[in-house]
Amino acid sequence: MPTRLLQSVSLRLVLIVPYVVLVVGLAVALGVLSYSAGSRAVSTVSEQLLLETVSRISQAVDRHIVGSSAVLESAFPDGMPAPPTIEQDFHDIRNRFWVATSIHTDPNNYVYYGNEAGQGLGLYRHGAEEVELRMKLRADEHRAIYRYSGLDGHLQFVRREASLFDPRSRPWYADGKTADGHTWTSVYIDFGTLQLVATRARRVLGPAGLFEGVVATDVALKALNDFVGRLKVSPNGVAYIVEPDGNLIASSASPNVVSLPGGGYGRLQAGSSEHALLRASYQTVQARIAARRDESLPRVFEFHDAEGSLIHAAIDRIRDEAGLDWVMVVAMPASDFLGGVVDNVRRTVVLASIAVLVAVAIGFGILNWVSRDLRRLAAVASRIGDGDLETPVGIARRDELGELARSFERMQDRLRTDRLTGIANREALLQQLEHRLAQARGDRRKPHVGVLFIDLNRFKDINDSFGHDTGDRVLQEIASRLAGNVRANDFVARYAGDEFVIITDQVAGRDALEQVRLHIARLLDEPLAALAGAPGPHSAGGAIGSALFPEDGDSPESLLRHADHAMYANKLSTRATAPSTVLRFPQRP
Repeated sequence: MPTRLLQSVSLRLVLIVPYVVLVVGLAVALGVLSYSAGSRAVSTVSEQLLLETVSRISQAVDRHIVGSSAVLESAFPDGMPAPPTIEQDFHDIRNRFWVATSIHTDPNNYVYYGNEAGQGLGLYRHGAEEVELRMKLRADEHRAIYRYSGLDGHLQFVRREASLFDPRSRPWYADGKTADGHTWTSVYIDFGTLQLVATRARRVLGPAGLFEGVVATDVALKALNDFVGRLKVSPNGVAYIVEPDGNLIASSASPNVVSLPGGGYGRLQAGSSEHALLRASYQTVQARIAARRDESLPRVFEFHDAEGSLIHAAIDRIRDEAGLDWVMVVAMPASDFLGGVVDNVRRTVVLASIAVLVAVAIGFGILNWVSRDLRRLAAVASRIGDGDLETPVGIARRDELGELARSFERMQDRLRTDRLTGIANREALLQQLEHRLAQARGDRRKPHVGVLFIDLNRFKDINDSFGHDTGDRVLQEIASRLAGNVRANDFVARYAGDEFVIITDQVAGRDALEQVRLHIARLLDEPLAALAGAPGPHSAGGAIGSALFPEDGDSPESLLRHADHAMYANKLSTRATAPSTVLRFPQRP
């Protein structure tokens, strides 16, 4: 089919009637265009995903610790006095401990009690029926370990511990003794399992209302760490739980216990993690944690890492009356969110490509003819979006694509044209000046680029005397006069109000630029047709400042600033040398 005929036929007819199967090919373009809409939707989707993930962690923490209070209350109900010695109430205490450890066997499978006499009793549950009793009835004896089955099972002696255990010297005892109610001890490492443990404790009073001892339960945090580690955050995302001091409790990307250089083990600080995103996110939320700015949680926020990549994150915080204060953080690179959009576009392109292959044998030439201009339009649209208003569209068609191309050209023309005068506007001026400076920098001959900054002298008087309609005609006439009296390669633009700028390149030097400036000054002094027949001066006149690249500046801003200053200097010198009698236009009646 001849090219002229193709250009005169509707694009819809070309694609649908001869080659219906090419509709599948258009799905490729739709898939690519959908990327733009998908990326905008990512922000909303990512926020919901972050909130859902950090809320899941908060719920897991809440479920993990919620039973600890009930364990203590079952072991020693509030208001029940503690006996002066454990043996006085041994059977009841043992049975209550059995019940307490059966409430939440994971993680609260261990409850224990120590008193001011140095006695201690603890029950560690190994299974539904198998338990271990740890007991000492004198302060100076080593703790004995017993095993038994069932609620009232027979105690079987297993061994006696080698080291002396004194409950009164333990942190949980000291914390529980001084607290008014329930209290959490600091998270610590269980050196038997090398896992983190938190202890909840409460003091117990005697019959006279005086302090008698402390009951406590351990909450193993391994299951919580495993839960966070299993979270599928994103390909490069991270989720973690941290104490306000920065010590990690659980993490999907970093261990919470590390080997120390001198031997032994210690807890890992989030700010010292080898995982870059974990470290960067904690450094971002550290000040927020310290300031306790958590009025409305969970909260979503954004930040940039050290490489400048955008990171989406969410934070939540759990605190209770016993002093627990843990912070949950989820952070994911923005690129991970876009990955799904990109994958979807890729799948669409693959499927569409398969369909296009079927059409290639029938109409490859037509498809290539259409896709070439589509790509060109997409490139032009992208450049326009980036602020480039000079790139030509270069598509001459008579179908819908041709109309779209002409719409782009009209849009470009409107965006770079001053509506009143018809010459270039300020944005077009800045782009043109940047373009010409770039060309001059790359030219080995080091050509000069000149800038003339023009300000009309009597424009305000013209507006005040004859009205804005006349003022507008004056601006239009000045613009036309400037554009018609410069070289073909020179560039004239309206900068603002009654200010104009001329760019002239390949200037021999400052003397040559001065000659151009004087030429423009004479043009401004010539009578204006818009003021013909009016009393008073018939010209606007103008002050002109010049700047030369590279001597006066190496950027559009510096050159315009220099020319602007020179213009004001020219205006002041003109006023100083002008006759004392100032010509004024008659005011409107």
